[in-house]
Amino acid sequence: MSEEPKHKLDPNNWAQKHADYLFNYTITRVNKEELAKDIVQETFFSALKAQDNYRGQASERTWLISILKRKIIDYYRKINSKKGKVEVRMDFYEDGERKGKWIEERAPSSWGNEAEKNIENTELKSAIDACIAFLPEKYRMVFLLKTVENYETEEICNELDITPSNLWVIIHRARHQLRKCLEENWFAK
Repeated sequence: MSEEPKHKLDPNNWAQKHADYLFNYTITRVNKEELAKDIVQETFFSALKAQDNYRGQASERTWLISILKRKIIDYYRKINSKKGKVEVRMDFYEDGERKGKWIEERAPSSWGNEAEKNIENTELKSAIDACIAFLPEKYRMVFLLKTVENYETEEICNELDITPSNLWVIIHRARHQLRKCLEENWFAK
């Protein structure tokens, strides 16, 4: 025995009954009047095409809002897709030989100082490795297993016969000691 729907659709009155509400909902999310109008119009069009799927369990406005939300999400997906980003222009520098606006997709990811960065990264890695080596053995083992090797907490606790709270105390202390070591041996340079 099928249940009678609680609500019915009245597409002939959607614009009169719901357009202002849907527009106000949309404008606060897209902040462009014409775009908000277009999205509301697309919502009504999609609702007309999907009205056979309406089961009457939610009110007409609630159903329209759920369609509207998907339209707003689709809009943001579209502008954030690779295709949408092609037209995004961005400033890199205000003056000098690098001055100018770039289409985001074509903007250089690097200005050619990779050698400097690689040297700095190598030096930083060496400093981190040295600081890890100075940790007490248990701290070093727990820190490496959890943060470098990505072992699960339960696995580490079972292997080393420690409690989860003990593990997190050890991790906290190891991080604190690493930070102090790096501040003294790397950042102080």
